[in-house]
Amino acid sequence: MMARLRLSPRWIVIGLLALAIVFVPNPIALAAPAERHFRIEASAFQYTPETIHVNPGDHVTIDLVVTDVVHGLYIDGYDLNVTADPGQTATLSFVADRSGSFRFRCSVTCGALHPFMIGKFNVGSNDLLWRAIGLGTLAVVAAIWVMRPKGERK
Repeated sequence: MMARLRLSPRWIVIGLLALAIVFVPNPIALAAPAERHFRIEASAFQYTPETIHVNPGDHVTIDLVVTDVVHGLYIDGYDLNVTADPGQTATLSFVADRSGSFRFRCSVTCGALHPFMIGKFNVGSNDLLWRAIGLGTLAVVAAIWVMRPKGERK
């Protein structure tokens, strides 16, 4: 015999909330493209700031300012590179057309700690993280509702 599954309105609401969490677009991702200008200082095996955040479609301009020795800035995933001499500023302009998190690193061997001279270029928000948190929270709420003794349910 096959048991009949009775779908209560609460399960329908939980299912619809789960679908909304998964499929409704992030309003931040729908923001209009903007001009974004950053000044990154490269010195002593580090970038300042180490992390840049932009929205997809933004036109990004990075001024690389070097204070000690020759440094470069290469953005993984975009295949863009710029090099600057000490006391000079080099400029890199592009459109952030790929969402995700990308490393930028020094493209000129600048000393013993050169391999550790990295930063992060974030394009868009971390949708997967927020959607996972939303689904996890919804699962906990649904589990608590299901685990309650039958006499407490209304």
